[in-house]
Amino acid sequence: MDNRVRIGIAEAIGTMILIVGGPGTAVLATGNFFPRGSVGILGVALAFGLSLLVAAYAIGSISGCHINPAVTLGLWVIGKTKTRELPFYIVGQIVGGLLGGLVIFIIAKSSVIQFSAKTTGFASNGYGVHSPGGFKLGAVMLAEVLFTAVFVFIIASTSRLSMPVGLTGVTIGLTLTVIHLISIPIDNTSVNPARSLSTAVFQGSWALSQLWVFIVFPIVGGILGAAAWRTLRPASDEKPEDVSEAGAPAPYGRRPQPE
Repeated sequence: MDNRVRIGIAEAIGTMILIVGGPGTAVLATGNFFPRGSVGILGVALAFGLSLLVAAYAIGSISGCHINPAVTLGLWVIGKTKTRELPFYIVGQIVGGLLGGLVIFIIAKSSVIQFSAKTTGFASNGYGVHSPGGFKLGAVMLAEVLFTAVFVFIIASTSRLSMPVGLTGVTIGLTLTVIHLISIPIDNTSVNPARSLSTAVFQGSWALSQLWVFIVFPIVGGILGAAAWRTLRPASDEKPEDVSEAGAPAPYGRRPQPE
């Protein structure tokens, strides 16, 4: 099988894991189904972080486990993703996200409790009246740029050659958890265009009209975070292009170097 096809399939599986775990928890374990036993913001934040962590160890050796177009483009900026692989990463992430959203939708609709993705919001990202805390567009734009930049910066930092390989997934999973703890009240937390698309499609109304915000600004943030790391990275730590044809990739584009 062509390695780029393997990357696309792995990214689809990983993104589906993230969506079923993250938005799945937000939809099925809060509000409409469990108003009294809701896992709350802490539970949803942990669900996102743990889903990313297990996905990183599941598919990191195949694709690097980006499962986020903003991460893929950020790692491309610093030379950890090859240009010819970009379409396979991004298409895989979109397909996997939509499959994850479909799984959640089918499960939610099967309950005897009446469920409507349009009225509940289906864990979609939003601003203004659709922000959990009523935050306006400017605040949401700032949050998405800042938190995605921080996220990609930490991914780039912890996937450097001097970082122990086994700790990368844990670090990034905890980072995503903290980001959700801070920003769920702002806009339900995107920092990932594939995540936003996966729920907006099933919400089907206001989420689609606001989706552009959660595509544009996470990508801007991802590129800025990567550019910041590229500027600050020690020259002795790794070369700008540290992708080797030998062996398989480890999480987030860190690949084994030839002996």
